[in-house]
Amino acid sequence: MTRLDRRQFLIGAAATGAIVAAPARAATQRSVAGLKAAPMDSVRFGIIGVGDRGYEHVRSLAMLDGVQIVALCDLYEDLLEKSASHVEAERGYRPALVHGDEHAYRTLLDRGDIDAVLIATPWEWHVPMGVETLASGKHAFIEVPAAQTIEGCWALVDAAEAAQKHCMMLENCCYGRTELMVLNMVRQGLFGDLTHGEGAYIHDLRWQMKDIKRGTGSWRTPWHTRRDGNLYPTHGLGPIAQYMNINRGDRFDYLTSISSPALGRAAYARASFAPDHARNKAAYVTGDMNTSLIKTKLGRSIMVQHDTTTARPYSRLNLVQGTKGIFAGFPDRIALGAGAGPDSHTEWQHDMEPWFDRYDHPLWRASAELAARHGGHGGMDMVMMWRLVSCLRAGEALDQSVYDAAAWSAIGPLSAASVANRSTSIDVPDFTRGGWQSAEPLGVVGV
Repeated sequence: MTRLDRRQFLIGAAATGAIVAAPARAATQRSVAGLKAAPMDSVRFGIIGVGDRGYEHVRSLAMLDGVQIVALCDLYEDLLEKSASHVEAERGYRPALVHGDEHAYRTLLDRGDIDAVLIATPWEWHVPMGVETLASGKHAFIEVPAAQTIEGCWALVDAAEAAQKHCMMLENCCYGRTELMVLNMVRQGLFGDLTHGEGAYIHDLRWQMKDIKRGTGSWRTPWHTRRDGNLYPTHGLGPIAQYMNINRGDRFDYLTSISSPALGRAAYARASFAPDHARNKAAYVTGDMNTSLIKTKLGRSIMVQHDTTTARPYSRLNLVQGTKGIFAGFPDRIALGAGAGPDSHTEWQHDMEPWFDRYDHPLWRASAELAARHGGHGGMDMVMMWRLVSCLRAGEALDQSVYDAAAWSAIGPLSAASVANRSTSIDVPDFTRGGWQSAEPLGVVGV
């Protein structure tokens, strides 16, 4: 790029919150890679935000041994009552209820009888609530994406390193049965050396635009007027990152991103609302389809897509390929060429039951009955929470670290920076500050 092009690029990227120099680690900070906290007989939880997602976390925790749901916080008293009544029915006690203005959550953080806080609030609150949770001496578990800016990603990393507490993003898609099985297969070398992966969040969510004063769409829809990029990268990307040992032997190096026109939201608004309705007055800028390409330090390529606007079937892609074969999801299929001649062609196999029988992940096998009873997102919600609580009780390292929360979430603002500058490639910060080179890969853990 010419000096002028470079200057324009930096100005545009800064406007999206994407360019932030890596801060030096302070003397009071230490890496939290592989962090193991003191074991707990019982984990005492507080939950901030008990709307649709937060209520599902209440349901999950209420089903687990070694858990106390101490306090709940929300802006809406009816949501608090719904969750409190569920806890009372399932566990025989009522948690404390915290209600008030937008900062009432600090009352929950001031309590000395809480070990960990789940944060299931609108996206813009994830970083401030996460940082304050860590500063209060509690573990922070944050819904996806964990941050909306690179500054926010670094703030979570710094806070976790200073507090020496867990800060995990609640990426439930890493705990789906298929994703866990593929991780097991990758670790056993079935696909050979990995070269490429694809993840996505393709989910028609236009109906959420009808949430006006409350509900997910009331705060999520405005993001489509603020940023042209990938608004929700982690569901498809998280499992691929774990297959490829991102932050544990490899890391994201740089990306480039491109968006289609933004047409679907405006068309839906015209068909669904009066001409003078606020939804028709909004200017929707998020491209209906965003495609980002990531290059890793080891040279692998990853494609990540986002589309919550088009009328098309749900998909997270979940594709991983290597020198010996490939797996792809939605629908699940596999093609392995091991042992075939150099000029032979492999075909897709669509019957996955034999593969599940042989390669089901130990975590899934151990928790499948509990997952089926809970049912959330095919059981992955329950497996995630079961595993999280088990690690906290045993004093074991978690499957996701704050570095994963930062790197996976960072694709959002970085994609917007690239789109704004004619898809110019942009570096992904090393949130581990070099620690990725020596961190141990995520293994296929037993129970």
